[in-house]
Amino acid sequence: MSTRRLRSEDYNDYSSTDVTPEGSPPGGMNGFAHPESYQRFGETNGTTWYQTLIHLLKGNIGTGLLGLPLAVKNAGILLGPLSLLVMGVVAVHCMGILVKCAHHFCYRFQKQFVDYGGAVMYGLESTPSAWLRTHAIWGRRVVGLFLIITQLGFCCVYFVFLADNLKQVISAANGTTNDCSSNKTVAMTPTMDSRLYMLSILPFVVLLTFIQNLKVLSIFSMLANVAMLVSLVVIYQYIVRDIPDPRNLPLAAAWKTYPLFFGTAIFAFEGIGVVLPLENKMKNPRQFPVILYVGMTIVTILYISLSVLGYLRFGADIQASITLNLPNCWLYQAVKLLFSIGIFFTYAVQFYVPAEIVIPPLVARVSEHWGWLVNLLLRVALVAVTCVLAILIPRLDIVISLVGSVSSSALALIFPPLLEIATYYSEGMHPLVIAKDIIISLFGFVGFVVGTYEALVELAA
Repeated sequence: MSTRRLRSEDYNDYSSTDVTPEGSPPGGMNGFAHPESYQRFGETNGTTWYQTLIHLLKGNIGTGLLGLPLAVKNAGILLGPLSLLVMGVVAVHCMGILVKCAHHFCYRFQKQFVDYGGAVMYGLESTPSAWLRTHAIWGRRVVGLFLIITQLGFCCVYFVFLADNLKQVISAANGTTNDCSSNKTVAMTPTMDSRLYMLSILPFVVLLTFIQNLKVLSIFSMLANVAMLVSLVVIYQYIVRDIPDPRNLPLAAAWKTYPLFFGTAIFAFEGIGVVLPLENKMKNPRQFPVILYVGMTIVTILYISLSVLGYLRFGADIQASITLNLPNCWLYQAVKLLFSIGIFFTYAVQFYVPAEIVIPPLVARVSEHWGWLVNLLLRVALVAVTCVLAILIPRLDIVISLVGSVSSSALALIFPPLLEIATYYSEGMHPLVIAKDIIISLFGFVGFVVGTYEALVELAA
């Protein structure tokens, strides 16, 4: 899950003509395209490797991280971290597949940039199947649809997260002390239902989404990242102290709860939409494969460490967000508020993606005089939809698992392996590569079906 997600449409494609295909770039399907076969035009002021690494980390670290300790509880203290490691490796491999296929089509059609949807469309056009070639445009549309679902799903998660944390801070206000050495239960002050908190937040979120300038949004994104970084440092220093005996924790949880772990984990790892735009903005895109693997290694270590330490520290009492387990003292109440402020600002950045996909075509249907009003009304409607969905599903753990299972699994696990087969099958692929891609895609599909089913069952319970 990302704190800032970049859209390919935010980057200009300076290629105005398609040329006759000239085949695969050197390196083919055995790895990333050879450096000499791929180049960008007009990005002399692009990002450095360090800036790209920071953006990659920001694009993959968000609210999903805070839900991973509960995810480990749903898998087991041994099975959970091992599964996170495997899913991290597979997710990074799929990111590499997407970059490699995009390189292939950039070289083949002499384009400066190919986005996720464009890569899938070109991949379908490369298949031997006449039916898939005829309907290749649907590849772009399906990817766009899942991007919309994913981003709006993130926004729903943010509403639930904000409501839960604000409710806890306010209800414990009378019992908040300066003593952070213990986490004694305090008498909670009666307060509103969390769904009423969502409605109270709604007007402020709507006003925030009226900001449509990316430069202004980048300021809010920076504030959000600073707030969340400080919060994570404080959370880590708390959970590493006084860890109880872990021998009572199950090595592997019941298989019935494992699909909930899958949904939360893939929700956290779904940062695949950020890789192509980041690579395109680099001064030297040849460095990107190394940056991708280094950055995602850092992300995976962060995920595993926080999830394991969080579950060890709180055990069976771990909640949907680890912030809800922090003591009722002013320091940790401030951490909850600080992280909530970061998530509030991040909402506008996440909302920018679906808004730019959905709103412009609809505004184009009305006169210019009414365009600004229609734009604002559509923004109000989209934000209201995410709020209503959050009210209907007010459990943070279930929302995260459901969004991860429904949309994140498709973007991160199902589409990339199929894209590799579609791109290179006609040129000849080793049977083991085909088998590997099919297994990954089937794994993602099974997680999609079972994870969605179990999340809906939990919701109905």
